[in-house]
Order: sequence, then structure tokens, then C-alpha cells
Amino acid sequence: MSHRTLALPLLFSLLAGCAVGPDYVRPVPNLPDRFIGEAALGQRSATANAELVAWWSGFGDAQLAGYVEQALKQNLDLAQASARVAQARAGLGAANAALLPSGNLGAQAARAYQSVETPLGQVLNAQPGFDRYGNAYEANLGASWELDIFGGLRRGREAALADYQASEAGAAATRLAVAAQTADIYITLRGLQTRLDIARRQVATQQELVSKIDLRYGKGLAAELQLRQAEGALAQVRASVPALEAGEAAAMNALDVMLGTAPGAHRAELATAAAIPVAPRIGVAGSPAELLRRRPDLIAAERRLAASNARIGVAVAEYYPKLSLAGTLGSATSVASGNLFTGGASQAAALLGLRWRLFDFGRIDAQIELAKGQDAELLAAYRLAALRATEDVENAFSALVKREEQATVLAQGEASLGRARGASFAAYERGVVSLIEVLQADESLLRVADARAQAQTESARAAVSAFKALGGGWQASQGADQLPRVSGPKDATGLASRRQGTR
Repeated sequence: MSHRTLALPLLFSLLAGCAVGPDYVRPVPNLPDRFIGEAALGQRSATANAELVAWWSGFGDAQLAGYVEQALKQNLDLAQASARVAQARAGLGAANAALLPSGNLGAQAARAYQSVETPLGQVLNAQPGFDRYGNAYEANLGASWELDIFGGLRRGREAALADYQASEAGAAATRLAVAAQTADIYITLRGLQTRLDIARRQVATQQELVSKIDLRYGKGLAAELQLRQAEGALAQVRASVPALEAGEAAAMNALDVMLGTAPGAHRAELATAAAIPVAPRIGVAGSPAELLRRRPDLIAAERRLAASNARIGVAVAEYYPKLSLAGTLGSATSVASGNLFTGGASQAAALLGLRWRLFDFGRIDAQIELAKGQDAELLAAYRLAALRATEDVENAFSALVKREEQATVLAQGEASLGRARGASFAAYERGVVSLIEVLQADESLLRVADARAQAQTESARAAVSAFKALGGGWQASQGADQLPRVSGPKDATGLASRRQGTR
């Protein structure tokens, strides 16, 4: 065997371990060591604790927890996310198959009737014993294999794997969003029902006031102006009820859709008003850097970045020739089928193929620049997503603490105004104050009570936002911890440092 014959397989074996394009290094966004609002969060006086994995149970509302669990089982957004995971899994299977040899089995049988008017037919017809009928039988086993010498197929598999991991993380992110949105709608609904109860109680109070003034007016002890003022105030309070009822119906319909059911399916069980869920204590907030491993949307963004990095290698591989091996082993005969697999009917072929885009480098350059541009875009998107995730946490912490403070102050004000209203009405009955002061006390009491209910609702919703922003609602070990770790130095400088691996 010649030295040249030995050198070719050796060269292929050396190149087989090399993949063109940049090797991926996971970027590390520049994030602070701790959250600004964490100190204030630790001073809350919440009595219940909530674990991040099933944070909805910490609100102490069995109906809320039940609806969240139901949504996680039958929400249609989750069904779509699962379908996207299946599609990405199929893409990964195709990328894996591209690295392996492919085989095919073919067989055919043919019967022909030869024309004697063609040149060939005339020649054959001149032969003694010529039979115009002809039979042909053939069976072949073929195999082909593209040699991934420069790693283009491996880079393609790397991209498909990252896409699959991104789709799985995206499904987990959808799960978080569904749980948070379901809880948010439920809390909004209970807040609207609480405000409706306040408005209806105020309507009853105003109605009682109108009745008393009407009685005094009938006896000539009150002026008509006082009666009309009381009726106007009653109408104003009544006007707030339909708007709140419309919001209540919309919240019920939205919750039904989140549960994967038709609007109205759960209206009967939701019609009974319940208290606004109380925000639990958030146990461990962690650090901003931990969000990168905990929040599935950030994991999905990082995996999409890894896929785009691998596609640069796929584009670079087009610079190089592609070699393939193919072979066929079979049997063919034009006589009786019993001769098909005899030694004389056997046939074989081997092929070494070469494909090289020698005069297409301009288009390859454009494809590489496109891949690099997409990679740079996704790198910026990942870093921006990390910053916005930190912003989400800070905003949720601040809203939770401040809304709870607001609710506490308004509750104190509501108690004081309730006593003031009772005192003003008693003074009005004694003729010490005018009806205007009673109506003003009613208006102030309604406004403060409604604001207190809104503050309680918003504080509970802020807690939901905080749990969502922290990545609560799934096991982090199911995502980031199972992603492939890339050896090498951490990259904190950007795209340039990740290009050092380009071959």
C-alpha cells in the first residue's frame, strides 16, 4: 500500500475531530450582587411562607391553588408549547441522523414488449428466435454516508440540540406565565368582588339616608334641596356598580379561558365572593446572577444564542469540500427470476463523491455574515433579557412593599372615617351640621374603602409578579443544571471574545 493511500485516511481522521466555526462560551451578563429591594422585603410582617416551586399554595386560598393546578394541566398555551418541544425534538433527531450512514433497499420487476420498427428492434428481429417480450428483475441494497470532515453536520446537530433545549425552557417559561396569569386573574376577581361589596354597602347606606331625609321632608323638617342632594349622591354610588360588575364578568371569562374551558364554565362557583388572598412571605430571593439559572425564559434565550453560534460553523463549513461515500450491492437478470440471486446476476458499485462550492464564495461570505449578525443580535437580546429580569424583580419587590404600606394606612383611614361618618350623621339629626357634611363623609369613606381594597389587590398581584420574576413554579434542576457545560473561561466582554474559536 502506498504512502499516499495511507495519508488520505490519516488526514481524514485528523480533520474529523475539528469543527469549523467559533466554539461557544456562555456569556456572563454584568449584574449586581444582590437586589436593592431585598432588605425592605425582609421587613414585611407576612405570616405565611411560600416555596418558590409551588408558590401559589402560600396564599392560603385553596380555590386559588386549585385553579392554578387545573390551568397547568389543561391550558391551551401549554399545549402549544408542548407541541413546539415535539417539533424541536424531531429536528434534533434529523440532525443526529444526518451524521449516520443511510441505507436503502430497492427492487423492481419489469416486462416489456419490443417494437420491431425501431433500429434496435429491427436488429433484434433479424436474430433467429427473437422474442418481442422481455423480462427484467433487479434487487439492490444501497448505502451512503457524508463524511463530516470539517464539522458542518456536527455544528448543525449542536444547533438543533440547543434549539431543543430552548424549546424545553420555553415550555417551562410558558408554565410560569400560565400559573402567574391564572393567579393574577383570580386575585383581580376577588378584588373586584370586594370593591363591589363596598359599593353595594354604600348604596344601602345612601338609600337609608335618602329614606330618612325623605321622611323628614314629608314632615316639613327638611328642605327639598337636601333630598335632591342625597338622591344625587345615591345615584353616583349606584353608577359605580355596573362598571365593577362588568369587570367581574370579564375576569371570570378570562379565568375560564386560562383553564381551557368556555366562558361561564366556572361562573357559578366563582359567584360567591371571597376575601382577597394575602401575599405570603417570599422566603429566598437569591441573587440576580441566580436568575440566569432559575428563570426558564433566560435559559431559553441563552440556548437560542448557543444555537446561533453553532450556525456560524454550519455556514463556515460551506467553504470546504464535502466528501461522501456510496455503495450498492445487488442482483439483476433479464431471464427467469430464479437466476436473480445467482453468482452471475450479482452486481456491485462503489462511489466516492465530492461537492465543493468553488465559485460560490461570495454567497457563502454573505451567509456567514448573516449568521454572525443574527448571533450578535441574540447576544444583545440575552443580555437585555437578563437586565429586564432583574428589573422585573426590583419592580415587583417595590410594588409589594409599598402597596402593603398603602393598604395599612388606608385601613387606618377607613376606620377613622367610618367613625367620623357616624358622628356627622348623629350631628345632622340633632341639627348641628348640614346634610352636605354627611354626604362628604360618605363620599370620603367610600373612596378610602375602595382605595384600600385596590391596594390589597395590587399587593397580592405584586407578590405574584415577584414569584414569576424570580422564576418560581418549576424545578431549576430540570433546566439549567442539565444543560451542557462549556469548558473554558467565562466571557464577559461580548461577541469579540467568542470569535476567537473561529477556524
